[in-house]
Amino acid sequence: MTAAGFAPEWLALREPADADARAADLLGPLRAVLPDTRLVVLDLGCGTGSMRRWLSARLDQPQHWILQDRDPQLLELAASTGEGSVELRDGELAALRREDLAGVSLVTASALLDVLTADEVDGLVTACVEAGCPALLTLTVTGRVELDPPGPWDERFEAAFNQHQRRHLLGPGAVPFTLDAFRRRGARVLTRPSPWRLDPGPLAAEWLRGWVGAACEQVPDLTASAPDYLRRADDLRVVVHHADVLAIPGPPP
Repeated sequence: MTAAGFAPEWLALREPADADARAADLLGPLRAVLPDTRLVVLDLGCGTGSMRRWLSARLDQPQHWILQDRDPQLLELAASTGEGSVELRDGELAALRREDLAGVSLVTASALLDVLTADEVDGLVTACVEAGCPALLTLTVTGRVELDPPGPWDERFEAAFNQHQRRHLLGPGAVPFTLDAFRRRGARVLTRPSPWRLDPGPLAAEWLRGWVGAACEQVPDLTASAPDYLRRADDLRVVVHHADVLAIPGPPP
């Protein structure tokens, strides 16, 4: 996703679809390993706070949320809504260490893993495992898209978008990389599909513009086909496949 993909307007537009897509059946295994006392939840790359708004009402315990993002504007927006106490943390994920998780009951993130590098995800996994802290990591794209009605250029645009994500980031390889990283360190890992299912409307149209734009940046030969391709937006139904991951490390060493 380009920098524009983190604009507050885009995050607000996608929040209902995110809430509908997240795999609620991972919450049972999560609740089973959380303490009964007050929870401290670290939300990495919190954006405008949509993960907090979704998850806080689904956990019974009192909660204190640490919202971490590198964008001060997003942090300000995230702090303005939701229940419970909040602490803001401005910082890069690449620097996450075990010490940063002292006293943290749960690490969460949403739509984050695919826009990180392998080193950043490895650092996140290492910190969680060393601290013995469970992680609920939702809405990571898997690289597969279904368009209805289908078109003859769909596979080319999908392949080009996935190549664009993989240039510097894990992109659609993020889920298998993360699962492997946690398992190699002895964590128990559960994963569930969490697809967006978009009817024709503003979100589908905005998603299509971003998807096509990234594909054309990666494969300029697609640019001539883009205007006709984008005209499909008014009638297009889309399934954008994602996956959610719950990792439960053993007790810290």
